[in-house]
Amino acid sequence: MTSTDWLVDLALIALVLRQVRESRLTAFALLLPIGIVLWAGHEYLHGIPTRGHDLVLVGALTLLGGLLGTAAGLLTRVRRNAAGEVLVRAGVTAAVLWVVGVGSRLAFQLWSTHGGEPTLARFSLAHSLDLTGWTTAIVLMAFAEVLTRTLVVGIRGAVTRQHNVPVGATR
Repeated sequence: MTSTDWLVDLALIALVLRQVRESRLTAFALLLPIGIVLWAGHEYLHGIPTRGHDLVLVGALTLLGGLLGTAAGLLTRVRRNAAGEVLVRAGVTAAVLWVVGVGSRLAFQLWSTHGGEPTLARFSLAHSLDLTGWTTAIVLMAFAEVLTRTLVVGIRGAVTRQHNVPVGATR
């Protein structure tokens, strides 16, 4: 793993951990995680392999990322303060789900680059997977996790802002 790989993973963890403390929901707060995954996609995503069972792997991990992101978004508290500002706070469960998603990718990267590659190669060969499919699947899992969480929190924030949700209420 390169230092850039570490920085991307740690930045994604930091994004949600900073929301454990309640903060205002701003356009920047919504766009920053999207910017990080778009940059990561540009760096790491170079097509989607379609040989063998690669699409199954890519689809399964993308779905898993989407489920983790959706759950984290739904478990994030969204409310208005007395000034009418929309505030968000990731609950412990939301933060744990986020860290599980990012942490599992980080652990897989560490394992596969520090001794696990022969095992991964054998497994991939036995299951008709291309080794490049793993990178694609992991990147798309991160995309799905970030985009679904951001979308869910953004929609919940917009609903809270547009509707006269009582101050301090949780939606």
